[in-house]
Amino acid sequence: MVKTCRKFLTGNGKKNKMESNIKNIKVGIASDHGGFDLKMQLTSLLKEAGYIPTDFGAHELVTGDDYPDYILPMARAIAKDEILRGIAICGSGVGASVAANKIQGIRAALITESFSAHQGVEDDNMNVMCLGGRVTGTSLAWELVQIFLNADFKGDERFKRRLEKVSDAEISQKAN
Repeated sequence: MVKTCRKFLTGNGKKNKMESNIKNIKVGIASDHGGFDLKMQLTSLLKEAGYIPTDFGAHELVTGDDYPDYILPMARAIAKDEILRGIAICGSGVGASVAANKIQGIRAALITESFSAHQGVEDDNMNVMCLGGRVTGTSLAWELVQIFLNADFKGDERFKRRLEKVSDAEISQKAN
C-alpha cells in the first residue's frame, strides 16, 4: 500500500485507489521530551481522522532524552518505504529537521505556517514535516499536519530536475 501511495505522490500522473482514500496511509511520528505532549495529542488526532500512525517514540516523557534516538529510526523507515510520511517533533523543530535530513532520501523541513506545509510537498516532495513542541500549539500543529498529509507532489519537470540534483548531491556525499 505504501508503494502505491508513493507512486501517487511522486507525480507520475496516474490516478490510483489511494487518491480518494489518502487517510489510510501510514504516518510516522516521533519526538523527544520537547515535543512529547504535542506528539501524543497529534497521534490521537491522527487515529481519530483515520490515519495509521506509527509511533517511533519517545513512549514516555524522559527529560533529557535525545531527539536523534527517535527521529532517525522514523526517517529510515520512510527511506525504506515502510511508511509514507513522517512528523518529527522536538522543542523547536530545528534539531528534528537537522537529524531527519541526514538520512538519504529524506526531505524534511521545519513548518510553522500553512503555505509551506503544502508547498513543501507540492514542489519539493517533502516527506517529513518538523514541528516545535514548545512553539507550536496543538490547533495550529493539527492544521499543518492535515495540510501536509493532504498535499500531493506536482511532479512538474522542473521540480523533478531540482530533486534529482539534490539526490545526486546525497549520492556524491555518501561516496566521499
